[in-house]
Amino acid sequence: MNSLLKNIVRFILFLLIQIIILNEVPPLHQFITPYLYFIFLLWLPIGTSRLAMTFLGFTLGYSLDLFMNTPGLHAAACTLLGYLRPTVLNLLLAQEASEEINKEPSIGSMGWGPYGFYVFTLTFIHNFYLVLLEWLQFGSFTYFLGKVIATTLMSVLLITLAELVMNRRKLKR
Repeated sequence: MNSLLKNIVRFILFLLIQIIILNEVPPLHQFITPYLYFIFLLWLPIGTSRLAMTFLGFTLGYSLDLFMNTPGLHAAACTLLGYLRPTVLNLLLAQEASEEINKEPSIGSMGWGPYGFYVFTLTFIHNFYLVLLEWLQFGSFTYFLGKVIATTLMSVLLITLAELVMNRRKLKR
């Protein structure tokens, strides 16, 4: 499948999963809110430029904000995620980046350890910033910390399940 078409389908698919299914799940224990939509940004090819990532992050977040009636919360978090993603990838793939410029980050292409670090780091940043923006309006510090940690763990679990279900494992060379 063409890379552009594949990414357009992923954009729509993960946005619909978030809007139709995950947003209808009531928050578990007032802390856990399942977020999966930003996996679209995590799965883009490694060589995607910072400018393109930032723009796509804003577009994804703004699209979700339109459906959730949350003015700018998800747009801000996804824009930050898109901006920081190339930096995290450069830290993990310093020498190999030139060879893997068209590959997508996955367990198969990066290995369990680097991919887990990549997903956990960017998920934590996304959730920290999103909850911080919510927290500025209302809440306590304990609620803030609990929600960031619990939401990050739930999101990492959902991303790992999506990774295994989508069968994106390609042999590491």
